[in-house]
Amino acid sequence: MKRICLLLLFPVLTLLNSCSVKLSGASIPPEMKSVTVMFFENNAPLVIPTLAQDFTEALKLRIRNQTRLAVSQSNGDAVFEGRITGYDIKPIALQNNNQPSAGGNRLTIRISVKYTNNLNPKQSFEESFERFKDFNMGSQSLEAVQPQLNKDINAMLTEDIFNRAFAQW
Repeated sequence: MKRICLLLLFPVLTLLNSCSVKLSGASIPPEMKSVTVMFFENNAPLVIPTLAQDFTEALKLRIRNQTRLAVSQSNGDAVFEGRITGYDIKPIALQNNNQPSAGGNRLTIRISVKYTNNLNPKQSFEESFERFKDFNMGSQSLEAVQPQLNKDINAMLTEDIFNRAFAQW
């Protein structure tokens, strides 16, 4: 019985051993060495003082952690620039018909991005990205939950922007 299991398992293991999968998805040309991330100014009607700095740093960190590219102050082989165009908090569920109140809320952040690939201008783009996160405040204040919500949405936005620039699917 053991011999039969080993005979059946051996071809499967051999096949799996011969396959390689690249999970990062990034396809950065070897001649690209650096990227410049300009400061993303906050032009949203509702301005959160730390959001622009937090988003800009989150994008730089994603590039540092997931690529071999150096993040330079200027003259990068590629350049990210843009602005925060929207920051909205809206109720998504009402409760108590007699005195309506928000049973759930949605925080949405919109970013306008211009990506310039100085080595291959055909890969450049200018697009808007939007992500949201639903939340209940419960007994906490908005000020208590807002920093984590911003961080979570920044992570989603930077992933979208990174994938659009570097993952050529």
